Amino acid sequence: MSETALPKDDVQSVIDAPVEPSVENRPPVDQPRRGNGLAIVALLLGAAGVAVGGWGVWQVRHLQANTQGQLSQVQALNDQAQTLKLNEQRLTERLGQLPGADELADRQRLVTQLQGDQQRLNQRLETVLGASRKDWRLAEAEHLLRLASLRLSALQDVSSAQALVQGADEILREQNDPGSFAAREQVAKTLVALRSTEQPDRTGLFLRLGALRDQVIELTELAPEYKDRGESLLGLTADGDGASRWSQWWDQISRYIRIDFNADKNVRPLLAGQSLSQVRLALSLSLEQAQWAALNGQAPVYTQALAEARDVLKGNFNPDNPQSKIMLEQVAELSKQPVTVNTPDLAGTLSAVQAYLERRNLNAEDSVKPFAKPAASTAQEATP
Repeated sequence: MSETALPKDDVQSVIDAPVEPSVENRPPVDQPRRGNGLAIVALLLGAAGVAVGGWGVWQVRHLQANTQGQLSQVQALNDQAQTLKLNEQRLTERLGQLPGADELADRQRLVTQLQGDQQRLNQRLETVLGASRKDWRLAEAEHLLRLASLRLSALQDVSSAQALVQGADEILREQNDPGSFAAREQVAKTLVALRSTEQPDRTGLFLRLGALRDQVIELTELAPEYKDRGESLLGLTADGDGASRWSQWWDQISRYIRIDFNADKNVRPLLAGQSLSQVRLALSLSLEQAQWAALNGQAPVYTQALAEARDVLKGNFNPDNPQSKIMLEQVAELSKQPVTVNTPDLAGTLSAVQAYLERRNLNAEDSVKPFAKPAASTAQEATP
């Protein structure tokens, strides 16, 4: 069909053209050329038609895709419109439930009044709590001073008493009250007295005495005793009598007798072998008693215990032995160390603080009385 469909121009030219001569009269060379041109033109027209058809199909599909997108957008817009409509309905319902302008004004006035009452109540509560808190703190200061006095009188603990009195002074300083000047003055004097008092090193004395107790077990050299060197008085007996009873008796008794050519010196008793443990035990008990006295601040007991330890060392051990000599020197040195101290009296400071508390309570009661009188007078007026 593409070969028979001729363009409009070619059809017109064919109509207008004169009748050609017959095939017999036409020249044979021009017929193949014209057939090829018509075929080419037909092919070009067919390709153009295919291209136009494809472009049309692509346009149709593109339009369909755009139409589908627009439909989805329209649907989304419809959904949003429905949501907005529902929200509008809810807001309308809420607005309908809200009170009117007069009622809102009344509520605003009530809220303002409530806030004012709450502020006044908070101020009153702070005033009451502040006064009670100050009273608690002042009572704590008085209690700290009582504890400091007890520590000084019972244990003579200067450092702990100083810390307690310092805490009471800080509480009085927090009050910022001119009426506490006298009490703070007494507290300051007490602090100066405590700081000038030297605290004895009781713990150090306790540990040094404990070290001496550990060395007691090592003391082995007793007072000099007689040692038989084979020069007993057995030679005085007769040679022919043999080992008679007299010689045996003299041999036994010669072990407990010694001849000292320096009779002007003090003669110390000899100790048997089992008496050494008893001497060690006596010395250890004396040192332990001195430990207790040093830790509890008992000066007479401390001095007496060290004196007993010194007597045991001098009376039962060899003074020329370096070990016992060093221990004797250490005991003499420890006996000179103080275990007690003259502590200041806190009775005046405690009395000053108590007087300040009493004056403060009286002033608080006087300040409350003017507020109570009008209420009483109104009650009396209402009774007639």
